[in-house]
Amino acid sequence: MSRDICVHTWPCSYYLELEKRWIPGKLSLTPLSLKFMTDKTGEILVNFPLSSIIEIKKEASHFIFSSITILEKDHIKHWFSSLQPSRNVVFSIIEHFWRELLLSQPGAAVEGSSSPATKGKELTCLMACSQKRLEDTTRVLHHQGEQLDSIARGLDKMESDLDVADRLLTELESPSWWPFSSRLWKVPSETKRSAGASVASSKASGREGIVIRIPAVISQRTESRVKPGKFTVLVSGLEIHDSDSLLMHRFEREDVDDIKVHTPYEVSIRQRFIGKPDIAYRLISAKMPEVIPVLEVQFSKKIELLEDAWMFGSTATASPAEKGYSVWLAASGRTDHAMHSEPSSGSQEDRSLQLQTSELLISDGDAQELRQILKKLKDLALDAETELERQDEALDDLTAAVDRTTLTIDKHNRRMKKLT
Repeated sequence: MSRDICVHTWPCSYYLELEKRWIPGKLSLTPLSLKFMTDKTGEILVNFPLSSIIEIKKEASHFIFSSITILEKDHIKHWFSSLQPSRNVVFSIIEHFWRELLLSQPGAAVEGSSSPATKGKELTCLMACSQKRLEDTTRVLHHQGEQLDSIARGLDKMESDLDVADRLLTELESPSWWPFSSRLWKVPSETKRSAGASVASSKASGREGIVIRIPAVISQRTESRVKPGKFTVLVSGLEIHDSDSLLMHRFEREDVDDIKVHTPYEVSIRQRFIGKPDIAYRLISAKMPEVIPVLEVQFSKKIELLEDAWMFGSTATASPAEKGYSVWLAASGRTDHAMHSEPSSGSQEDRSLQLQTSELLISDGDAQELRQILKKLKDLALDAETELERQDEALDDLTAAVDRTTLTIDKHNRRMKKLT
């Protein structure tokens, strides 16, 4: 499950208060918890949820240098030192996940552990994830449609400019005694003003469409230096900003060479160059599971799921998918084959009891919510189909306009060569 996925592991030392000594081991971070395991015995000395943390600080004293202290609700203080690659890296990542957990899902870990979700809730969660992914895909599709409209406007402007060029070439080709030369020379200024207005309108209407933006911990080249910032997915590319919203780098869509998904919470983006170093960024975020499905849509041929991310590869979030496998088995009537149980005697009483218990798994409220989600999925699918048909027609019109513009440009080039 996604809650058990290890986001990152760092070598460090933990101060054991009872024995008054430092114990070497590894500090592991999951989306909902933090634990420390010793190197020698593999014993887990510390394991607590992120929701129980009150304060995370960088501290130092005469005896303890470069340490991170974590204070829990029971006023239990944990000391971690000798952190690799650096204290700042570990502090930034842990603080990011802690803050995102408190801001987005307060108490989610407690609720999840106190009462197991019913099959209806699991199925609803799975359908909601599917709806979220379809909404992201539809949003990207609409932004692509806006880009096609912007291209069409640009071609219209090119055709109007070519008309002006045709008039100018006609005047240059005409003899000096032609009586309409003064009128022809006045046309470009009027056309220029109208062209300027169209360019301004196209700039206003063709602003970048933001698909999704999330907070992230950013590192470049090496993992020893990180900084908090924001990761933005646009229709035409990717942008990375620092914590002050200053642009660090922009990847155009065609400039991205590969995107590697290390875990559901960590990705790396690279742009290759010949003769100079590549540009590569590594991003860690608690909201990354929401971004990866969008990246799979936009960069389907460039994204690569590494070994640790295979469990996440087919869905937007890992936990509903893993739960969803058993849910779909139950929905298709094959739960008995998936669960380990003794063969039934075939009596009608046992079968009726099983039917009654299976019916209780999905309540009326869950069924009503599923109906609403399915209705939204249907509307989204119809909307996507309509937009695809519109874009097909727009692509046909663009192809004809490009061919027409190319022929006109070739014709003008030949006329200009005759003049020179």
